[in-house]
Amino acid sequence: MRRLAPLLVLATWLLLVAPAFAGDNGEGLVGETDDRIITFFCLGLVIAFSVLVALLSALQAALDRRKEARKATELRKRVGW
Repeated sequence: MRRLAPLLVLATWLLLVAPAFAGDNGEGLVGETDDRIITFFCLGLVIAFSVLVALLSALQAALDRRKEARKATELRKRVGW
């Protein structure tokens, strides 16, 4: 619950307060929004999701190895080897 509260505050801020800053005729924090900025932003999203999938897959593989080792240890204890 401690982690959830800051996320809820951030989500609320993004939904309610952030659109109030969007009235500059297409000019954002990095300047006027054009095709180059949109292209690089989308490329960043593609790369970020690819890295996220790779990291989460590696984490799942590590956890599966731990699970299999734990199951093998329990089996050895039960059999007696």
